[in-house]
Amino acid sequence: MKNILLLGDSISMGYREYVKEALAERANVQFSEENGRYVKYTLHMVNQWIRNVGTPDVVHWNNGIWDISVEPPLQGNFTPLPEYLYTLGRVLQTLREAGVKDIIFATTTYQKPVFPNNSARDTDLYNDAARAMMLREGIEVNDLGALVKPRVDEFVCEDNLHLNEAGYRACATQVVQVLEKYL
Repeated sequence: MKNILLLGDSISMGYREYVKEALAERANVQFSEENGRYVKYTLHMVNQWIRNVGTPDVVHWNNGIWDISVEPPLQGNFTPLPEYLYTLGRVLQTLREAGVKDIIFATTTYQKPVFPNNSARDTDLYNDAARAMMLREGIEVNDLGALVKPRVDEFVCEDNLHLNEAGYRACATQVVQVLEKYL
């Protein structure tokens, strides 16, 4: 069975158990118990994971909600777009140098418009830039953002940021469909 590593923020934490369950007979799905938060934190996590656990065969990873966030008194996004792209590139480089054969990047999911710290405009901007970068790099993009965007009211919970059970299950189904190609 292939070793699959799921990396990412709280969105991936919400769907990862469903993915593990769905692929239990066909893959060894692993993940850190810790929230990958923002892309620089995930860079640190992936480096530690590879050093301590070894190189997985497949990595499915997302970052964005924390990076896009605007939290006053901080001016602008937590991670400015050029820094976000640069650090995504460092994560990608770390994975490639470790010998990961298959890498999938998932776009950022959308929040309800009433969530004050993230805007759909910023999510579009970051997702478009990350998607273009990954495609240039030959990395498959799992567009979880496109899955959630038209169904925000159905998939986002009362905190207006995280997904509810239906949203996590929908994302898990799409993640499993993408990962099945690599088994």
